[in-house]
Amino acid sequence: MSDSPAGRLQALFEGHRLTPTQRRIAHCMVRRAGDVPFLSSVELAELAGVSQPSVTRFAVALGFDGYPALRKHLRESMPAAAEETSGLNEYQQAVLAEIENLQHLAGLLADPAPVERAGRLLAGSRPLLVLGLRAASSQARGFAYFAAKVHPDVRLLDEGGSMLTDRVDAAVRAGATALLCFALPRHPREVVEALEYARKAGLAVVTVAESAFAPVAAHSDLLIPAAVGTGLAFDTACAPMLLGRVLLEAMADELPDAQARLEEFDTKAATRGLFVE
Repeated sequence: MSDSPAGRLQALFEGHRLTPTQRRIAHCMVRRAGDVPFLSSVELAELAGVSQPSVTRFAVALGFDGYPALRKHLRESMPAAAEETSGLNEYQQAVLAEIENLQHLAGLLADPAPVERAGRLLAGSRPLLVLGLRAASSQARGFAYFAAKVHPDVRLLDEGGSMLTDRVDAAVRAGATALLCFALPRHPREVVEALEYARKAGLAVVTVAESAFAPVAAHSDLLIPAAVGTGLAFDTACAPMLLGRVLLEAMADELPDAQARLEEFDTKAATRGLFVE
């Protein structure tokens, strides 16, 4: 695991049995990993939407005497490099934060087993559902676009509404066994409800989310985290996008005719003059 703020927090939380409220606090802390060492318990409680005593109990559950002790630990564990970025402008800091997120993802991928398992689940589902609403719709759409070049039946779910469950039902009737979800902040209630419905319908849910403590975690069979950047007005999602491409690679490795499909597409594209060289 990398030495990024989010990575250190994830490591701190691992192995602890957290209540739903505590998981909410953990999720908020991972989302604001760079800011947490400087937040008061009242500020953290407000950001997480919980009470101040809940933040104190959370710190105690992690083995600290209270929140001040937890914050002191987080400040002391900050790498010296964090101080070196203080003179950079917000745009530079946002780029460096994304580099840290990618380094954290690289650390997670040192164990390829979760990605390989996801690849098998996605390759074996005919059809394959890909879900992503609002902020995550572009992630889902990008994955579905490329996946359709190697997978025989990919169905994109990038719009909410009452038809969403109908489309899940139709896919299950057609033989679907898995759903890939891209879930990014802020998490739409529809996504959580859709995942809960999909699992009840018998689908295995693979989720890409910004942390293992995201609201969608409870409704996922396999969640692979990829942190988002929060330094700008709108979140940046380089790591989730790259993880999507990694999952594409793992899925293609499990599809015996993937290379033949790609070669067929290239041949047809050349014949049609599809791309300008």
